[in-house]
Amino acid sequence: MRPLTLDLDRLIQAMDSREPTAHFLDLDSGAVLAVAPGEPPPGAEEKYQVQDDRYLPIEPLGLAEAVAMREAFLLTQHNPHAHTVLAGALNDRRPLRSFDFELRAFPEVKAAWERYQAVQLREYALTWLHEHGIEDARR
Repeated sequence: MRPLTLDLDRLIQAMDSREPTAHFLDLDSGAVLAVAPGEPPPGAEEKYQVQDDRYLPIEPLGLAEAVAMREAFLLTQHNPHAHTVLAGALNDRRPLRSFDFELRAFPEVKAAWERYQAVQLREYALTWLHEHGIEDARR
């Protein structure tokens, strides 16, 4: 394992991003870099000492993974009305947006979702790091 000091919160945000921005993990500094659509990836314009393996692309969670996380969360909830409404939202044309919209009607469930999501995204990020042979040097 390669120890790297990184901003785990920023990595988690990049993995949960729904924006068209591409994100990369700088394997030298541990920084998470954001690249707007149409801009070259980091390191593409280096003339000397090009390091092809320095920047690791960060793939955000796919729609199926994000929906599955929400479905798993719903299994932990005991409010039948919230469960019905939120499960229905996940079958909508835009499931993530619908889920977030409907969630506002249930403040307690929303707070539980935010806690659940934080734990799940952290585990996802740590697993991703492990799969790439990286460990957070601060852990």
